[in-house]
Amino acid sequence: MAAPDAAAHARRGPVADPPPDPAPRIDTTVPHNARIWNYWLGGTDHHPVDREMGERIRALFPEIADNARADRDFLARAVRHLVTACGVRQFLDVGAGLPTRDNTHEVAQRLAPDARVVYVDNDASVLAHARALLTGTAEGATAYLHADLRDPDRILAGAARTLDLDRPVGLMLLGVTAFVDDDAEVHRAVDTLLGALAPGSHLVVSHPTDALDPVRAREVRDAWNARGTPKLTLRGPDRIAALFRGNRLLDPGVVSCSLWRPDHPGATGVRPVDEYGGVGRLP
Repeated sequence: MAAPDAAAHARRGPVADPPPDPAPRIDTTVPHNARIWNYWLGGTDHHPVDREMGERIRALFPEIADNARADRDFLARAVRHLVTACGVRQFLDVGAGLPTRDNTHEVAQRLAPDARVVYVDNDASVLAHARALLTGTAEGATAYLHADLRDPDRILAGAARTLDLDRPVGLMLLGVTAFVDDDAEVHRAVDTLLGALAPGSHLVVSHPTDALDPVRAREVRDAWNARGTPKLTLRGPDRIAALFRGNRLLDPGVVSCSLWRPDHPGATGVRPVDEYGGVGRLP
């Protein structure tokens, strides 16, 4: 996850111009996580090398598409909760990935048209599709920042052009911390981002784990890391929960994404997945 030059662009209204800086070259010879995730979610923004790797991982772990959908559904439920129950109207989505269904701004602005969202990613493919990420309501605002989680100061400087950091922000880290293998570096980045946010802000994290099926989860990790980019790190629930240090974890804590406040509690057929998540409130 090298940190390329950041480019931010914000626009009110339903149509937005692409970011002004030229996009980095997209390497279609190496499978990339954002495009494979898009493939599993039924999107169209992927290449043969991504589909090949996606099917290779599916052969090892047939439920992988369920994991991807559970993660996306968790994002939607978390954003809905922050908007409706916590009054959050600003979101900083780091590691946004390629646009699919129910992107952060779509969920937030459906409930609060004046919501403001900044997306951050360091993948050239995501930058190329920033126009879709920037399409929002007339009352709200969306922006895209081409930057790396490991450069939190740059993220904050860019985000401040669209968000008021003196008011609560929902910091979304969906899957992105898994691509920084050093715990100290992850904590430094997360703590720096949270340290600049106002009281009442919230942290939303999802992360692949090996809690449920360690053997197969590690096979998937090894298969991915043999060829894919960026490299993947699995963390157990305790290490994921540590990302929330200094925050008050909302019930039910760090759990399988599919089990975090499901839309239909008690319904049969809700299967735990090896993608864990949680939501914490900054005091």
